Amino acid sequence: MSSIIPHSELTKQALAWICEQRELKTVAFNLTSAIEEACVRFSLGPMDAEFLTRFFKEQQEQERHC
Repeated sequence: MSSIIPHSELTKQALAWICEQRELKTVAFNLTSAIEEACVRFSLGPMDAEFLTRFFKEQQEQERHC
């Protein structure tokens, strides 16, 4: 029997997957492509893609200020 995963859990998994891909950097990391792939992998919609984009853009800006 398969279980239903809450949407928020899928978003968390997508965040973790993108972070993992960024750390691996086996190929030149492209945030936009990673977000698009994460949305497909985790069945996320356009609003989730916007959230992920904002999250990582804000994270990058915070890293610049340190």
